Amino acid sequence: MANEEHHPAVQIEDAPRWFAALRKREGFGARALEFVALTALRSQEVRGALWEEIDFDKAMWIIPASRMKMKMKKEHRFPLAAEAVTLLKSLPGLEGNPLVFPAARGGQLSDMTLSAAMKRMHKADFEAGGTGFVDRENKRPAVPHGLRSTFRDWVAERTAYPDDMAEVALAHRIGNAVEASYRRGDMIEKRRKMMGDWAGYLAGASLVRSGAEIVKIG
Repeated sequence: MANEEHHPAVQIEDAPRWFAALRKREGFGARALEFVALTALRSQEVRGALWEEIDFDKAMWIIPASRMKMKMKKEHRFPLAAEAVTLLKSLPGLEGNPLVFPAARGGQLSDMTLSAAMKRMHKADFEAGGTGFVDRENKRPAVPHGLRSTFRDWVAERTAYPDDMAEVALAHRIGNAVEASYRRGDMIEKRRKMMGDWAGYLAGASLVRSGAEIVKIG
């Protein structure tokens, strides 16, 4: 797994409860955060998403190399789960604005907008008698970037999907030969299934290991 600074993450078992609370919130900031959760990609990639990058016919988001993290030298093809496509289709496009998640004044949302939304969610849950949404290890309130760790932990602990597949989904740089194999069409569809299962988990479906298979509960 590629090394990244450890950001406070929503715990796996708290993710469905957190996601349900998020869906009750309104505004582009909440919807951008929802898309971050569904794709497990970086806030900067989601906040800068353009409508021209979305292929609805193929349910694919193609992020050009120029918008990816510096270490990435090529575009990132991301298969969108049905829930992610539904989210995108529900958004009110602003005339003349190419951004999928524009700020109130039409520019790009700030990272602070998403961070503030998560802080409010943590505070609201805590004040309502819940435990809030804190990292298992450092006990700090979860932040948007930590959702990538939540996804990665879910893949490792609750599914039988290969680690390399999760790494490619996260747009981490791995061995060139392995990365190339995951960019073939058949692997794109396997990644689509993985992201669909992740979206289902966030929405409340449980997934557990059963040998080499993944079994849905409920």
